[in-house]
Amino acid sequence: MTEIRTPRLLLRSWHDDDLAPMAEINADPRVMRWVDDGSVRDLDETAEEIERWEEGWDEEGFGLFAVELLASGELIGFTGLSVPEFLPEVMPAVAISWRLGSQFWGQGYASEAAHATLEFALQDRGLDRVISISRVEDTASENVIRKLGMVPERETAHPMYGYPLRVHAIDLTEFQA
Repeated sequence: MTEIRTPRLLLRSWHDDDLAPMAEINADPRVMRWVDDGSVRDLDETAEEIERWEEGWDEEGFGLFAVELLASGELIGFTGLSVPEFLPEVMPAVAISWRLGSQFWGQGYASEAAHATLEFALQDRGLDRVISISRVEDTASENVIRKLGMVPERETAHPMYGYPLRVHAIDLTEFQA
């Protein structure tokens, strides 16, 4: 698996000692507010989630990176690419997503990691288009999406939970790496 260094971050594979800090992130209601039905996840659910993320790398050749602060070695969350099978109307597609601990919000880490992930999608994986799916009310994610140069493509509803979603897209041939 590829490792990517940015000025402040290391995007890398998952390590066994990432489970506890990722479970802490998943246990924060502020973080999980925008994920699925908003439920927090426990240690076992987080372990299953990380296992699925690792399988994505084997199946697709891309997946979700663990994001570590270079200065401290601390896990701050994830960013990466996945196939959004939960939303059949956008398929075939590859989506970028991120989830960071709330203590790391507002510092530009999500934008920095997502920008590096788009560069990876274009240069290393040869993808020509990436989407992002966000809840309409999630203004913090919308800000990151805008900074990436992604443009709104459609609005729809989550097929299981019913809340409004906005799909953004970027043509990576126009992406400024």
